[in-house]
Amino acid sequence: MRVRWPLALRCTVLVTATSLALTGCSASNKAAGDSISIAAAASLQGAFEQISEEFAAEHPEVQITSINYDGSSTLATQILEGAKVDVFASADERNMSEVTKAGLGKNPVTFASNTLVIAVPQENPANIESLADLANATTILCAPQVPCGAASQRLLKASGVEVTPASQEQNVTAVLQKVAAGEADAGLVYATDVGQDQRVAAIVPQGAEDIVNSYPITTLGENPGAQTFVDFVVGERGQAIMAEHGFGTGQAHG
Repeated sequence: MRVRWPLALRCTVLVTATSLALTGCSASNKAAGDSISIAAAASLQGAFEQISEEFAAEHPEVQITSINYDGSSTLATQILEGAKVDVFASADERNMSEVTKAGLGKNPVTFASNTLVIAVPQENPANIESLADLANATTILCAPQVPCGAASQRLLKASGVEVTPASQEQNVTAVLQKVAAGEADAGLVYATDVGQDQRVAAIVPQGAEDIVNSYPITTLGENPGAQTFVDFVVGERGQAIMAEHGFGTGQAHG
């Protein structure tokens, strides 16, 4: 039997259904506009995981769909080749410059800094004590085009030490993992990385304070959610989190 709804009730149902449809469409559009993807240097992973959690709690209107961590040179290449990225955080100014010169980013802001240490297995079986010891040890470095690799070359050159690396990795995380696994006597990594793995110990080499990597961040495109994220990173809470993870301020250069 067909039910005959009163006219007033039928109108109410129709209006409600239409409103829900419009609301759903509006919410969908809003979510799409406020969804962001981030490309960040591998050394930022610990800090950015905490930042993303606190950012999500403070800004539920912005959804972080993905954070891709890798060497800055790899990320820059991916962006230049068309990867969909809304925020790029590099571990050096050179790779950021490659992106901004192509017109894909604007007005990058330096938000952190980092220095190098010698990472060794916790027991330090090769008795590494200084950069000079790396010359005759099984040493792993980042590849020269990677920020940690470029910084390593500058540090070794300034110290007059020549090292033939057992391997050259595409990001600093790979160097740390190989040292932690005992596949090398030592490796040069960022000071912030060593504290994330209890299997390794850090030796601060002479002259490390003079080789400082500055970390710039920028938005790519016009996504307002991306700018909201960058503002959080460079803001008071974001900077406090960076400091908690061992990063220096964004004012250092080198």
